[in-house]
Amino acid sequence: MTDTSRNGIDPAVPPSGPGCVECTRDGSWWFHLRRCAECGHIGCCDQSLGKHATAHARESGHRVIQSFEPGEDWFWDYVTDRFIGGPELAAPHSHPLDQSTPGPAERVPADWQRLLA
Repeated sequence: MTDTSRNGIDPAVPPSGPGCVECTRDGSWWFHLRRCAECGHIGCCDQSLGKHATAHARESGHRVIQSFEPGEDWFWDYVTDRFIGGPELAAPHSHPLDQSTPGPAERVPADWQRLLA
């Protein structure tokens, strides 16, 4: 059993799905995705309109996220505001390769860059 109360990481927990939980629920879109290393919640990054990964960390007290982008495996600790090392988390390790960034493609407005500026 992993001591998640100490390090904020549970490698056995799978991600909550292929996209931001809140954006998916609300019919919105995201720029990049982040995965809670403690409970698997997928939220959008701080460059996204919703900033749901950070909101989840604040509301839940879960301190560590990992990128949920293909080819990225970095961890971020919200308490220390630093990149940290971490174990391999349960698969999958990113959103599907055919999912657009930003995504999902059918919900991304044509002027998305202006909206995120």
